[in-house]
Amino acid sequence: MNTRTSLIIFIIIGSCFTPSLASDRVYVQRAPLYPKQFISLPLGAIRAEGWLKEQLIRQKNGLTGHLDEIYESVMGSRNGWLGGDGDQWERGPYWIDGLLPLAYILDDDELKQKAQKWIEWAILSQQPDGYFGPAKDYPNNVPGLQRDNAKDWWPKMVVLKVLQQYYMATGDERVITVLTNYFKYQLRELPGTPLDHWTFWAKERGGDNLQVILWLYNITGDRFLLELAELLNSQTVDWADRINSPEFLRPWSTHCVNIAQGIKQPVIYAQLHDVGKAMLDLKRGLNVLRRTYGLAHGLWGADEWLHNANPTQGSELCTIAEMMFSLESIIEITGDVEFADYLEKIAFNPLPAQVTDDYGARQYFQQANQIEVSHNPRNFNVSYHGSAQLFGVLTGFPCCTANMHQAWPKFVQNLWYATPDEGLAALIYSASTVHAEVAGGKEIVISEQTDYPFDESIRLAITLKESEGVDFPLYLRIPGWCKSPEIRVNGVLQKNVKPAEIVCLNRKWKNGDRVELMFPMIVSVERGYENSAWIERGPLVYALKMNEKWKKFGSDNKPGEIYYEVKSDSPWNYALLEEHVYEPEKGFKVEKNKKGFIYPWNQESCPLSLKTEGTRIKEWKEYNHSAGPLPFSPYYQMKDIHPEEITLIPYGCTTLRISQFPVWGRGFRND
Repeated sequence: MNTRTSLIIFIIIGSCFTPSLASDRVYVQRAPLYPKQFISLPLGAIRAEGWLKEQLIRQKNGLTGHLDEIYESVMGSRNGWLGGDGDQWERGPYWIDGLLPLAYILDDDELKQKAQKWIEWAILSQQPDGYFGPAKDYPNNVPGLQRDNAKDWWPKMVVLKVLQQYYMATGDERVITVLTNYFKYQLRELPGTPLDHWTFWAKERGGDNLQVILWLYNITGDRFLLELAELLNSQTVDWADRINSPEFLRPWSTHCVNIAQGIKQPVIYAQLHDVGKAMLDLKRGLNVLRRTYGLAHGLWGADEWLHNANPTQGSELCTIAEMMFSLESIIEITGDVEFADYLEKIAFNPLPAQVTDDYGARQYFQQANQIEVSHNPRNFNVSYHGSAQLFGVLTGFPCCTANMHQAWPKFVQNLWYATPDEGLAALIYSASTVHAEVAGGKEIVISEQTDYPFDESIRLAITLKESEGVDFPLYLRIPGWCKSPEIRVNGVLQKNVKPAEIVCLNRKWKNGDRVELMFPMIVSVERGYENSAWIERGPLVYALKMNEKWKKFGSDNKPGEIYYEVKSDSPWNYALLEEHVYEPEKGFKVEKNKKGFIYPWNQESCPLSLKTEGTRIKEWKEYNHSAGPLPFSPYYQMKDIHPEEITLIPYGCTTLRISQFPVWGRGFRND
């Protein structure tokens, strides 16, 4: 067990308590499952505020809210998950896996109605033997449609997640009946028709199925679910074993999204056995993965399959969405601060950079060093005829068009958690409001006011109905990157606040109490491929600001065919100076945009920047529409250098960028 969170294991085995306004939908672990450190609140209990709310509204007005119109050939009435003869596989479920939580977090009736059609069909499709979903294959002869393998186990795993979320939002008991009957069907059928019977995807991603099985067990206590959990896991890739095997580190060994989706499987399964060991195995494997293939933005070089750590290699948008969900699942079970830090890094850096401001187009692959977005092949292992890097609706491969919608809504859903000792926990930070119950049913509202991750301060305002106050614990994560954190309660400085820990404030809270968190952010440097350097401050990575000129192609009458190229006339081939890299607090000056912002993720609204000096390396030139081979650092072959001021801005505010820089120096140094 993570010793940093061992203070919060006061578990009421086999029962439920009422830490939310929907207490019948908040569950602790039943024996013999390993106790969870934190507990998900019902969907809709947490509302986004500030820029995060604006992000969700842009989703509603963009692709998430209108994909059935824009991508009608797949998401329209012919979809097999609506009973039609069209697409029978994963894309429709992917869309609803993001649309449904968005609808309930925004409390938007129009979006709820769109999602409800899919929910109703899925529920009513269940057959007497327990099977549900499309059951008939069609000739796979219609371009753009996946119409065979209708009975594949894999797409139903996505729908299981959807039904779970729907129950957490509504309490519709039909979900419990459908899932119970389907899991009985799985227990009968899996021995003869294993997960990889139709395709290999279910075997790779069985952790998603397993997660819902154990969730249902906590509700019903049906012992057959534990038997099914063991059976299903035996047919699923053991990701703890895979990511720690030498074969895993070979390029082309593993699909990028399967890694992101699979890494939660060891921890989910370990709830039946030993979570502590699973965490050690997972951390060991992930650390090796990040050292071998890791990029500045937190993910790995894998343009479909593992490739290398060159910052010009691609990273798929589906990888972001699935990695975020995996990390959220791991955090709930373990309470491990390291994974919460990791989640914020992915959410605040590569995610906003890979989708347009209006949420109307996305990139299939992004590059950490991206000097041009154009319709040209690149050194990817799959390039999709040069379209993989374009911003569009269907450029590259359409899976990301369907799957990207879950990232931000589920991020909101995981800002706050209930705790087994009838308290609340803030483990991820962003402006929000949470409505919950604590201490045996006392209603509470906490308003979180902040511009985090651009600002260092977070303010919590507590509203209670009880005039005499309420005793409950409030848990607050302290990021690992923060060296001198501070917490004040009603202005009083709290003691023993340390980085990379979860602080428990257990007291009698009164209406109007205020908690202020201060997380001072310092500039730091990380090293990667060819000993390149990238710059971080708090949870944000910084990248070279370049002139960005967008050009639109295609017709507005055919939204699915529209795409964008982005080019620049500004120089990009800069090296950072060694003296600045080794003393970053002196070498990088923070400048804040004094103007307020509604939406921060672009150059125009960027809340802050870093000023430093760089020198151009004339030998570092464009190759195949990308930055050429990255010079090894320290680069000291130039006798005469010409330092000039350059501006770095948050990675998520960029489309074109250099985020991993060579470092110019006068020679090798050992420190």
